[in-house]
Amino acid sequence: MATSRRTRLRPEERRDQLVALGVATLANRPLSEVTVEEIAAEAEVSTGLVYYYFGSKNGLHHEIVLRARDSMLHASEPRAELPPLDRLHDTLERLVTYVREHGPTFYSLVRGAASGDEEVRELIESARREQTERVVAAVTEMGVQDTPMLRMALRSWVALAEQALVDGGLNTDIPAADLIAYLESSMFGVVSATGAQLEAGPLTAST
Repeated sequence: MATSRRTRLRPEERRDQLVALGVATLANRPLSEVTVEEIAAEAEVSTGLVYYYFGSKNGLHHEIVLRARDSMLHASEPRAELPPLDRLHDTLERLVTYVREHGPTFYSLVRGAASGDEEVRELIESARREQTERVVAAVTEMGVQDTPMLRMALRSWVALAEQALVDGGLNTDIPAADLIAYLESSMFGVVSATGAQLEAGPLTAST
């Protein structure tokens, strides 16, 4: 491993390596504790080179969060070919799998919203907006009208889901199926609380 780190890399390869090392570091400590010096030591390069690529520690953190965010969104990307209920279930299933396989990274993303860096906070908030849009798209396909109230409700559910994934998805023996069922039921409950109805009647989760 040390030999591969000393291999001369093209600039884009070196930058990619440094970001990957930063993401891997999230398995052991929160984003706020990831330092330029640590990443430089891991890559066996000078701290000056890290600053050259990222400008500052905040710049490094921004790229780490961007990579982690994109990885999470890609892992849970809805499958457009599925009908909306199946799509929601499949997306939640893959999201729970991601959290359990990359728990510390997910935790760092969720807690990164408290970062002192505005750009890092915006990256995390953009992920929440994307997750909200994904749920809005599925629910409106089921006949629910897209309204400000619906969007407010589903944005609040995304926050609830994050906390449930932290508390129920990390370091617990809660079965994945039970966690997914809770997330589905709570989402439908939040939507129903807005008074929304499907074309065929009250909004209820499929069984």
